[in-house]
Amino acid sequence: MIKGSLVALVTPMLEDGAIDWPNLDRLLDFHIDNGTHGIVAVGTTGESATLDFEEHEAVIKRVVDYVNGRIPVIAGTGANSTTEALHLTAQAKKAGADACLLVTPYYNKPTQEGLFQHFKKLAESVDIPQILYNVPGRTACDMSNETALRLAQIPNIVGIKDATGNLDRGRQLINASPEGFAIYSGDDGTAVELMLAGGKGNISVTANVAPKLMSSLCEFALKGEADAARALQEKLQSLHSAMFVESNPIPVKWAMAEMGLISSGIRLPLTELSPERRPQVRDALLALDLISE
Repeated sequence: MIKGSLVALVTPMLEDGAIDWPNLDRLLDFHIDNGTHGIVAVGTTGESATLDFEEHEAVIKRVVDYVNGRIPVIAGTGANSTTEALHLTAQAKKAGADACLLVTPYYNKPTQEGLFQHFKKLAESVDIPQILYNVPGRTACDMSNETALRLAQIPNIVGIKDATGNLDRGRQLINASPEGFAIYSGDDGTAVELMLAGGKGNISVTANVAPKLMSSLCEFALKGEADAARALQEKLQSLHSAMFVESNPIPVKWAMAEMGLISSGIRLPLTELSPERRPQVRDALLALDLISE
């Protein structure tokens, strides 16, 4: 089972929007050196919505090849077309990913039965561990706990990223889940409490800029060291909030550019962080000594 701080990795881009391959390698080393427990490539934070198939597959392969087994790599391969998700998932398996992360189909607004059949088809078609991803605030599609638990009976559906931010619902899912089915937080602000309740890790935006702190936070929480985990969470709370002052990944990419980790490239329809939001993000970085005055 993959556990711990799993960074929802940005896809670094040049000013013209082209993928910045050297900085992608640099980010992978940065995370491995700072204790990140796993890489999630080409998810929401990785701008999966604006990468074409060829780019999507190339980023996953580059990440897998460069990481070279040092930590697990989870490939984002979800789509609102079952056929497209099937293609991406098969390619991720071919590339050597350790698991796939599959978002609920967005825009279509399928029924719960439609969701079940979609994920069942993917699991039965590609023999790779698969993690469901429920983020209704993004997709206008909310997978119920009941549907998730039905899917948990399929052997290679091994977990779910719960990005609802609803702790009561997350705890209910943890308590009802079968052995071997992992619940991951997809919400940095509530991740500690979900892990203390039995969640297995956090697929994190904040880990892009503070990997060492997020790694320590997850390790404390997974060991049940509640006081230490909550103390780090309190220290990080302003940064968590700053990462969502505008739509993800706008703030995190701007923050990483300020830190000198990447250039400021981002693809339309997303734009660079608005000037009036920058002081809040900069102050959060300064407070944690992630940048200097």
